[in-house]
Amino acid sequence: MQEPDLPKLSSAQKIWAFAAAALFLIAVAFLGFALQARVMMPFAIGWIVLQIFGYVGALRFANGDFAHPLFKTQVMLHTIAVMLLAALILRG
Repeated sequence: MQEPDLPKLSSAQKIWAFAAAALFLIAVAFLGFALQARVMMPFAIGWIVLQIFGYVGALRFANGDFAHPLFKTQVMLHTIAVMLLAALILRG
């Protein structure tokens, strides 16, 4: 069977999807560091879980639109988490 053609993503959708993927990879990298160093493990695990449920829920409400304001809010929320984590590491 031939797969149906998927709709083309706009440039805004590609940018927000890339930002979400980059933040998720940062969270996975921090999880690996936290498990290896045995520091901040509950935060690292919880952050991954929050990202999964947040992105899936936002995409469900946005009907798969990566440029929807709800999805953008999720991305910005996790961007703030990265900034707070960086501030915590720099202070320590």
